[in-house]
Amino acid sequence: MIISSMEALMKKGLILLAALLFTSSGLYAEPWEKTLTFDLKLTQTAYSDSWTGGEAGNISWVSTLNGIFVKQITETINNRTTLKLAFGQTHIQDAETKEWDKPEKSTDQIDIENLSRLTFGGYVDPYFAVRLETQFLDASVDSIKRYFNPLLLTESVGASRMFYKRDKDEILSRLGFAVKQTINNIIVDTAASEKDWNTRTDAGFESVTDVIYSFSESLGYIGKLTLYKALFFSEKDEVEGTPEEDYWKAVDVNWENTISASVIKYVTVSLYVQFLYDKQIEKKGRFKQTLGLGLTYKMF
Repeated sequence: MIISSMEALMKKGLILLAALLFTSSGLYAEPWEKTLTFDLKLTQTAYSDSWTGGEAGNISWVSTLNGIFVKQITETINNRTTLKLAFGQTHIQDAETKEWDKPEKSTDQIDIENLSRLTFGGYVDPYFAVRLETQFLDASVDSIKRYFNPLLLTESVGASRMFYKRDKDEILSRLGFAVKQTINNIIVDTAASEKDWNTRTDAGFESVTDVIYSFSESLGYIGKLTLYKALFFSEKDEVEGTPEEDYWKAVDVNWENTISASVIKYVTVSLYVQFLYDKQIEKKGRFKQTLGLGLTYKMF
C-alpha cells in the first residue's frame, strides 16, 4: 500500500515535469550537446582440414550504440538522455564435423535513462529520473523466445550536484529515493509454451555517479556507479521464513567502466569492465570484461 502511494505520487511528479518540459522547450535557445557513437567489433578464427590439435573455428561480433543528449531547456531546467544499446553473438564450428553450431548470444543490453534537473544555482539541484533496462532477447529457454524481457523500470527523485564540468567532461552525482518495478514474462509450462506476467516492486535509496573524462583527444573514460538500498519489497511475505528472506535488504551495486583509445580515425581499442552485485540473483559478485579492437563511427 505504501509503495503504491509512492508510485502514484512519483508518477504525478514526472507527468508534471514532462508538461513543464513540453511547454517551455521553445523558450530557451540553448543548443543540444550531442554524442552518438556506433561501434562494431569482429573476431574470426579458422583452421584447415589438415590442422591437428582439436581447435575449432569461431566468429564473434559485438555491436554497440552509445549516445548522450543534453539540453538546457530553460534557465532552470536541464534535460539529459543517455542511451546504451549492445548486442553480440558467438558462432562456434564443430571440431569434428566442421559444421557451424547455432550462434549463442554473448552481449545483450538496452539501457535508456532520462534525467531532468532543476538548475536553480544552489549547492544541489533537485532531479527527476526515469530509467528503462532490458535486453533484446531472453535466451534463458531456447525453445521459447521472449523479447524485451525482463523489464526493469526505475523512477527516482532527489538531489544532484555537478562536481566537475568542462566542455563535455563532467562528474555528476545524485542521491534520491527510487521506486523499481521488475516486469517478467515467466514461463509457466515449457511444453505448452505457456507464459504469465509477474510484476515485482521495491523502493529505497539510490545513489548514482556519472563520470565522463577525456585524458586526451584519443583517450577517454566513461564510468557509472549505481548503489541501491531497498527499504520496501512487494514480495517480502513470500520469502519470509526462507534463507533468502533478507536478501532484498542487501545493497545492490552496478559499476560500469569504459576506456576507449582511438588508434586511427575509425579504429578504436576499448576496454569495458562491469561489476554487479545483487544478492537476490547471486550471493557472489558478478564480473564482466570485454576488450576489443573495432570500427567506430562518431555520428556527432
